[in-house]
This record gives sequence, C-alpha cells and structure tokens, in this order.
Amino acid sequence: MKSNRAVGVLESQIAAVRGFSRFYTSKLGILEPKLLDSPWTLQEARIIYEIAQQPGCTATDLVGALGLDAGFLSRTLQALQRRQIVARKPSKVDGRASEIALTAKGRAAFAELDGRSRREVAALLGELDEAERAAVVDAMTVIEQTLEPPAQKPAGFLLRSHRPGDIGWVVSRHGAIYAREYGWDIRFEALVAEITAQFIRSYDASREHCWIAEIAGEPVGSILLVKGADRVAKLRLLLVEKKARGLGVGRALTEQCVRFARDAGYTSITLWTQSILVAARGIYQRAGFRRVAEEKHHSFGVDLVGETWELKL
Repeated sequence: MKSNRAVGVLESQIAAVRGFSRFYTSKLGILEPKLLDSPWTLQEARIIYEIAQQPGCTATDLVGALGLDAGFLSRTLQALQRRQIVARKPSKVDGRASEIALTAKGRAAFAELDGRSRREVAALLGELDEAERAAVVDAMTVIEQTLEPPAQKPAGFLLRSHRPGDIGWVVSRHGAIYAREYGWDIRFEALVAEITAQFIRSYDASREHCWIAEIAGEPVGSILLVKGADRVAKLRLLLVEKKARGLGVGRALTEQCVRFARDAGYTSITLWTQSILVAARGIYQRAGFRRVAEEKHHSFGVDLVGETWELKL
C-alpha cells in the first residue's frame, strides 16, 4: 500500500503532466477548431499528412499508423473524398482493399499544412538561443523515449549516399538473397556486379545516385538510379534485407529515387523486374509505376517472366 507521501507525490506529478499538456497544445494551436488557421481539423490534418507519407496506403494502414477508430477514419475519409482531397482505387495487390492517395488538390493542401506547421515551429524556436533550443529538443526526446522506449518501437532506419565498401555489399547481398529465396544461380550475382561496376566507372553525381538504407549503422537495403537514353532514368537493384521488411524501407528508397529523378530533370523512370517479385511490384505500383511490357525468359537457372515498368514524371 502506498504511503500518503507517495500518493501526494504521484498526484502532483499527474497535475504537472496535465498542466504541461494544456500548455503545449495551446502553444501549438492544437485546441483551435481548425489547425494552424487552415480549413482542416487536427484529425483531418493527421490523416492528410499520413497519406502523403504513404502513397497508395489502405484504410488498415492508416488505422495502424494513427491509432484511430476504424469507423471514425472511414467517415473522415469519405468527407475528404467528397472535398476531392483523397481518391480511392482498387488495390492491384489485394483485391479486397482500396488504395488511398492524395489528389492534386490534396497534395496542395498537404504542402500548405506542412509549410504552416514548419513556420509555426520555426517561429517558436526562433525566440530561443541555441542552448535553449537544444534543451527543449533534448527534453522532448527524454519524454518520448521514457514513455515509449525505443525497444518498443519498430526499428528506425535512415537513407544515406553510398560510400566505399557499399557497392561490394550490394553485389554480395543480391547474390546471397536471390539464391536463398528464389534459387537463382551465380549468374545473377555476375549481372549485379556488371551493373554496379558500370555505375562506378561512369558515375555522374548530378544525374545518378545510389542510396543505402541502414539500421543502427548496418546496411539493410539499397537502390540505384542511373542514366538511360535521353531524359529517361533507370531504377535498379532495389533490395531490402528480410529483417528490415515491413518497415517501409523499400518504399522510402523508391520515393527517394523518384524525387531525385524529378530534380535532375528526367521525364520518366523505367525499371526491369520479374513477375515473382511480388513485394517489389507492389512498391512500384504504389509509387505510380505502370507495367508496360512483359516477356518470358530463362535466366539465372530458372524460368521467369520479365516485366518493364515505367513512371512518367
């Protein structure tokens, strides 16, 4: 049984947390009927933001990411659809589900919300000196990691540019993973070695790039964007280690390629994949790629159906 003193301390701590919650939500304008003087409520803004981060997501994805009631989410999505902010289409990966994406109007709404949020926080931090800003951010980190320790969260990952040693890792892991999971022979590893060698020999940093995904300093994924003919780029060698699958690594790598290609002035991206690579094909579909050709072939010791996919930028 807790002592009176322990009960009193706990009650004061509860009051302090509740007081901070009232202060913080007021400071950020979260209690206003519309978030940041926008046309959107807080929950609508959260949903718009999450869809922007997960193009082609499903309602189930959103329920899991946002922790919202499924019925409330469904009603809100219907309202956003009536306002032409989101659009649905049948999923080609799962016929029972619908993919949800922002429309052009929705992307404009997200850009406005994102800009307002950034300006609001920038103004808040701009009133502090460097040491005070660091102290505020450190305090937030302590709160987050104490209430939800990192071990209870999905592993976080980061994307970075390639550096010495990474290309060898890309070749090695492609050879090992495809041999183990699909039975492809060493000729596939030889093909990857040829692709990466050509990438290194003719590397043009303004128009080509390799990204490595890593968790706690360990590589867990890769992707390349290389020059094709004219203003066409090629997406190559998307790979995600088994232990990192389900975290959004493949999607993040692909989206990074698309952003880079747009900034570099390409008009389209093409890629070559195989029909049996279901997870990769799903990532490409959600990123907006469409299959434009297919052909049966025998390669790497197995019978395959090769597919060409394209994304217009």
